[in-house]
Amino acid sequence: MSHRIGNQLTRRLVHLTLATLGAAALVGCGAELDELQQWMEQQRREVKPNVPPLQPPKKFDPQPYAAADAVEPFSTQKLTVALKRDERVPSSLLAGELKRRKEPLEAYPLDNMNMVGSVTKQGLPFALLRVDGLLYQVKVGDYMGQNYGRVLRISDTDLVLREVVQDAAGEWIERNSTLQLLERGAR
Repeated sequence: MSHRIGNQLTRRLVHLTLATLGAAALVGCGAELDELQQWMEQQRREVKPNVPPLQPPKKFDPQPYAAADAVEPFSTQKLTVALKRDERVPSSLLAGELKRRKEPLEAYPLDNMNMVGSVTKQGLPFALLRVDGLLYQVKVGDYMGQNYGRVLRISDTDLVLREVVQDAAGEWIERNSTLQLLERGAR
């Protein structure tokens, strides 16, 4: 039994020693923690942040919209003014074009039009054009495209039209364009 009592005593002594060392370690950590907190407070007091003051916002000065009464840059009125101002432009080329009423297919560029067929009604040839998913019938003399294009000739395989465009020098000239019949299966 004495051996047993000695073991129990040894265990208790080991436990007591470990508890004492743990308490001493905690006291040491607590001292370091207090020291760290004191250092942080001292740094907060000594270091002043250097934040530049904000600039006041610029004063907003509203401007009236003065271009409302100006000529729209893409209007036929502006083209008419340019024609009157520039005597080099042959007025006969565009004078008639500017006075007539626009036709529906003049709102679309030629690139958006596909010739899908042709028919003959009462001896007159008509081209069938698909534009934005809709089908249009066009005859000789009709206007189409955004360059004052007028249909000159319609055959089974193509449509020829005359357009009025500006060349590189700014001169108004006539040019012929052709829409080919769209092959089957092509879209």
